[in-house]
Amino acid sequence: MRAPLSWVREHAALPAGVTGRELAAKLIAAGLEVETVEQAGADLSGPLVVGEVLAIEELTGFKKPIRYCQVDVGQANGTGEPQNIICGATNFAAGDRVVVILPGGVLPGGFRIGSRKTYGRLSEGMICSVSELGIGDDHSGILVLPPGTPVGADAVELLGLRDDVLDIAVTPDRGYALSIRGIAREAATAYGVPFTDPARVELPEAAGESYPASIGDPTACDRFVLREVRGFDPDARTPMWMRVRLHRAGMRPVSLAVDVTNYLMLELGQPLHAFDRGKLTGPIVVRRAAPGESLETLDHVKRTLDPEDILITDASGPISMAGTMGGLATEIDDRSTDMVIEAAHFDDIGTARMVRRHRLHSEASYRFERGVDRELPLYATYRAARMLAELGGAEVLPGVTHAEAPVERATVAMPAGHPDKVAGVAYGRDTVVRRLEQVGCAVAGGDVLTVAPPSWRPDLTDPNDLAEEVIRLEGYEDIPARAPRPAAGKGLTERQRLRRRVGRALASAGYVEVLGFPFVSEKDWDDLQLPAGDARRVALRLANPLSEDEPLLRTTLLPGLLRALSHNVGRGFADVALYELGVVFRPRPGAPERSPRLAVDRGPTAEEIASVEAALPDQPHRVAAVLSGDRERSGWWGEGRPALWADAIEAARTVAREAGVEPAVRADQHEPWHPGRCAALFAGDTLVGHAGELHPRVTKAYGLPPRTCAMELELRRLGEPATPRAPHVSTYPVATQDVALVVGSGVPAADVEAALRDGAGELLEAVRLFDVYTGEQVGEGRKSLAYSLRFRAADRTLTAEEASRARDAAVAVAAERTGAVLRGA
Repeated sequence: MRAPLSWVREHAALPAGVTGRELAAKLIAAGLEVETVEQAGADLSGPLVVGEVLAIEELTGFKKPIRYCQVDVGQANGTGEPQNIICGATNFAAGDRVVVILPGGVLPGGFRIGSRKTYGRLSEGMICSVSELGIGDDHSGILVLPPGTPVGADAVELLGLRDDVLDIAVTPDRGYALSIRGIAREAATAYGVPFTDPARVELPEAAGESYPASIGDPTACDRFVLREVRGFDPDARTPMWMRVRLHRAGMRPVSLAVDVTNYLMLELGQPLHAFDRGKLTGPIVVRRAAPGESLETLDHVKRTLDPEDILITDASGPISMAGTMGGLATEIDDRSTDMVIEAAHFDDIGTARMVRRHRLHSEASYRFERGVDRELPLYATYRAARMLAELGGAEVLPGVTHAEAPVERATVAMPAGHPDKVAGVAYGRDTVVRRLEQVGCAVAGGDVLTVAPPSWRPDLTDPNDLAEEVIRLEGYEDIPARAPRPAAGKGLTERQRLRRRVGRALASAGYVEVLGFPFVSEKDWDDLQLPAGDARRVALRLANPLSEDEPLLRTTLLPGLLRALSHNVGRGFADVALYELGVVFRPRPGAPERSPRLAVDRGPTAEEIASVEAALPDQPHRVAAVLSGDRERSGWWGEGRPALWADAIEAARTVAREAGVEPAVRADQHEPWHPGRCAALFAGDTLVGHAGELHPRVTKAYGLPPRTCAMELELRRLGEPATPRAPHVSTYPVATQDVALVVGSGVPAADVEAALRDGAGELLEAVRLFDVYTGEQVGEGRKSLAYSLRFRAADRTLTAEEASRARDAAVAVAAERTGAVLRGA
């Protein structure tokens, strides 16, 4: 919500010297999120004055219209003589009043004006358009002022060209702040000054019904108001002050009738809509959509309606999507003279669901889904009718249609000391009552207060909401800061410590952590090449997703990671290593589709807790990593190395080692990995995850570089986390023995390494594969694997004979298990 300070001042009697930044600080202290304060027109300097065009000479011989104008600017130029100005606009004539900036002035954006010779004439200033003045987007012609505007007057003051504009991010619980009315009320409370409610107008006495209307579904709408105006002048222009305010508030002026409804929506917070009276047929009814109904909205899109959609209809069918967008058939146009003005109070949840269903967001729906003051429609429609009469010459017809479904005013019971208890501050009953009354609540009672929230605060529904109002108005800064006292013996669990160690280990290995949304789409399963019966395709669907494109909870971490990788690659960062730690959601077989709703006035029973847990999905913690591009970059130090499937396996080993596990690696086929470059990792007999190179179809689907690699492990399958212990460092020298073993080409190197480890015994410190050879020397269907074996004893220096015996024992076990023979033997 963009709120010009001058507009706020109309309704809050702020001290004269208060600036936009000072007001922003007060509103932030009161709990509103003021993001920026724009100082509109701060870089504008005069002389900028009103001028009268005396004469126009059309210059010929140029590719575009050029006019040499004589403009009377009064005494603003110090001489009283007319200014001669070159102008290319053609939308004005002699006798019109215009805005002129004289030499030496500066327009918004730092555009300095001077006298200069152009098109063979001397131009002494500039005639301005609204875009050049910073009060609109129209640059097709210059700004023509009303005939009675005084010549020589200061245009900066006249048009309000300088103003502070507060840009406020309104949270969903503070819908009242989506209006100047709500912001001015907060400002008046913050400064302790009077507030003038723009909705407080005296309504005319009842004079019968206006256009006939009724409410067909009270759950969709509980108040619907119509007023009629006739004889509106469609050529009447929106006054400049209104156009400037609309522009400052972020809305584009359209026409007087539309601008009036938008202006009042911004000022009051009540969306309004105007129907062309001549295009309506029969009584209006507010109801839900019927099966098969459709409506072409003002954006020229024909929409198929859902039975839950809230509609405004007449005898012809739907004419508007309530609180969202009007229909094309009944819109007012540039010839409309008779209008029906509508304001209503629509169901906030129904509006929000309709907006998301049709992806049709509007300023009106933005307010309705956050809660609009139910009492406003009568006042807003009357003010709109009066403004159309005053500015557009319309006649306000007597009578008003007021359809209403009774709604009982809610009250909240709260102990007077509840805010004190919540904040830990002794406010006292008088302060609590005073602050609640400033908010607009009606308060009664002694030790237990009965509070009736105002109609513009539908978010105040329980004692904690009321306590928050007292606390924020008294000042969050007055709440004492006390460090919490941790209970002895409490701290991180072993699994929490493991997750932190895993994150640090991957970060140390060069991976960058990302935190992705846990939402995916069914398309992700196809992009990952998951087969039809894959358990990962069984996912929970959200009842109210943030995006209809991603309505499912993830069953694997890979989709979010691959999208993050694609985002980086698309911006030129191809050498990327990312990881994510998080939960996945695996539905339990036979679990109920919905979790039971528990009471909020008491704690849950053991049976209720069990029923909730039974409905929850299994949520194991997983860690996943993806790599693309170069794992080691090239430079003066030598050649680089691309990321390979082995790097993904090493990332998995890095994770497993933090749990005290050395995983076994076996070849496997598992989507989304390449069938020939996929490894399954085991902790004993338990499968803990997979790693390797992604399938080419997967990299293509996500827009990733070829040969992108990934791994994903489930942490709980690594077993109970072992307490990390520092390794013993022997002070005795190492003995190194190299062996080259010839095995069948289908024998995994991991099996050979495991056999060497088992056979070498406790003296083996490390084993490393440093060469793989295939060729004529080893024979067809065979390969040579060269290993470096490091032996060390903790209590002595090994002899050559001991190291050789350990090596021979390792080779013997490898020969027995894998058929390996020493190369050259």
